[in-house]
Amino acid sequence: MDSKLLSLSYEYPPIGGGGAKVVNSLTDDLLARGKSIDLVTMAYRDLPRKESTGNLNIFRVPCMRRNESVCHPHEMIPYLVFALPLVLWKARKNRYVINHTHFIFPDGVLAYLAKKFIRLPYVITAHGSDVPGYNPDRFQFLHKILAPFWKVVARNAEYIICPSAHLAELIHSVDPAVRTKVIPNGIDLAKFDANRPRKRQVLVVTRMVERKGVQYLIEALSGWQCDFEVKIVGDGPYLPELKKRARDLAVDVDFLGYVDNKSSEFRDLFETSEIYVFTSSSENFPIVLLEAMTAGTAIITSNDTGCAEAVGDCAMLVPPMDSTAIRNALQVLIGDPELCRDLGRKGRERVEAMFSTETVTEQYVNLYDEVTSVRGENHKNQKSDDHE
Repeated sequence: MDSKLLSLSYEYPPIGGGGAKVVNSLTDDLLARGKSIDLVTMAYRDLPRKESTGNLNIFRVPCMRRNESVCHPHEMIPYLVFALPLVLWKARKNRYVINHTHFIFPDGVLAYLAKKFIRLPYVITAHGSDVPGYNPDRFQFLHKILAPFWKVVARNAEYIICPSAHLAELIHSVDPAVRTKVIPNGIDLAKFDANRPRKRQVLVVTRMVERKGVQYLIEALSGWQCDFEVKIVGDGPYLPELKKRARDLAVDVDFLGYVDNKSSEFRDLFETSEIYVFTSSSENFPIVLLEAMTAGTAIITSNDTGCAEAVGDCAMLVPPMDSTAIRNALQVLIGDPELCRDLGRKGRERVEAMFSTETVTEQYVNLYDEVTSVRGENHKNQKSDDHE
């Protein structure tokens, strides 16, 4: 399949979290394979409204977004309003063979309307919070309101692509009629060097929202002498509460705020940390776990949802929201450098075998070919029927 693709993703670096990283990584690898892509995303501050690099054209649509890492539902409405005419115009003008959309909401709405009016087939990669039940604390009420529209968008997709079997099962619990396919997230193996000397350092990199569980790490560090430095990277609405909790518990941690994931500082943090902690209560297939495994960093993560699926037997697994279990796991790894090295080595080997961008992108290209070939066959059959 050599024709141009349309890609819709309201989050694309430098804005967004793990989902934006996934879109960026896949886009880069498709471009490396010679594909041409038009990508529609949100505008933010002084980012250029149109940006072209090689075979990638980025169109940033006006919206009310105020935060780099978090987008609220009311900020998505103007994005949809302004993006729709652009998407329909681009689809009619370019005759894309397929639309690869990211996030069932909000971008799936645009994909559905482009199919309805332009007959452009679409696949959607779901990233988690766009699925009912994934993040009930934040989106439960919204998903109840949007449930009928969600089903229309999901059912009209050729496939909903799920980075984890956990997310596919959640989608089928909402609507068994939705066609899903599991394709994991991938990562560029050259992004991190797994062989650098390690510091006595614990690392956290995540978006600062409550379900990510950073508060339980802070509680786990309270009341005992941890002789490792603890670096917490990321921004988000829960950050002030986390800083307050650390002060109240007299826990010595270093909040670094936002760090560009393409910077040398970001790379150094992963490559030189002994331990990475990520104990979220609800995850799809976290790209940060792939980053930690690629860097050869020992991992403590949740034994639930997509976290355990991502790491397999290459990490110490703990129940989410359990500060005692986190403390116990930390104390085991801090006291056993050989175990840290072994987990780091196994993690790197797992990524090399299963989650390289080349392996993952090949699965996407095969899926595009499947969708477009079926569409071509259906079109041929339709023409034959018209002539009979």
